Amino acid sequence: MKRLINKRPSKPLAVFLGIFPFLILLFLYQVGSDARKAENERDKLLPSFSEIHHAIDRLAFTPSKRTGEYVFWQDTKSSLKRMLMGLAIAALIGLTIGLLTGAIPMLGANLTPLVTAISLIPPMAILPILFIVFGLGELSKVVLIVIGIAPFMTRDIYQRTKELPREQLVKAQTLGAHSGQIIVRVLLPQILPRLIDAVRLSLGSAWLFLIAAEAIASTDGLGYRIFLVRRYMSMDVILPYVIWITFLAFLLDWMLVRTSKTFFPWYHVQK
Repeated sequence: MKRLINKRPSKPLAVFLGIFPFLILLFLYQVGSDARKAENERDKLLPSFSEIHHAIDRLAFTPSKRTGEYVFWQDTKSSLKRMLMGLAIAALIGLTIGLLTGAIPMLGANLTPLVTAISLIPPMAILPILFIVFGLGELSKVVLIVIGIAPFMTRDIYQRTKELPREQLVKAQTLGAHSGQIIVRVLLPQILPRLIDAVRLSLGSAWLFLIAAEAIASTDGLGYRIFLVRRYMSMDVILPYVIWITFLAFLLDWMLVRTSKTFFPWYHVQK
């Protein structure tokens, strides 16, 4: 039937429709930048594309006169290292505690209230405590990411484990499997793709905690650079860094989706 709700775009049209809003944003930015530059050539709020290009070239493709490093790539390397370490540790904690508390009622009764209480603590409120306990080095920044997202992952995995059909556990026990075999061979394979979903949902919060930690106590990193140049109102540096962080978050999310579809195709068929 020729109704709007039944029409689907072709692949080329879908690509164009996806790009079109970005083109509109770029056009509006250009118009706004030109208007402000017409009033004041030294305006910094909306730098021109040539100024942004110059800033990117200076940070990403010109070695620093002081250290000889490429500042942009060094910041990216430092932030990604902290982010990946935080995500990996948080995922391991979430999987282990979430799976065990969901599978073993005695453990669930013992640990679930504690995990729930920890998940309600605002991570940013304990940031000074982390700096006091773990110092101003790398460890405190990674710990902030872990504390910020691990409780959410744990509760999510716990809930996903509890939702798995009880019949599967009964059938495995009927076949003679003990608790360890049921957890490893029945529950774990079904929980792993759900863990990837939990990591994807935590990416936004993880970046927030990373940027906050780098802004307060760091000598490199994407968040450190943004807060360093904000005092000079260097929007020609801040805007590319924000766009780059967004792209990195998108790339991580895309890689997680591809990993899930590659190793757990059955999970996506069920959706």
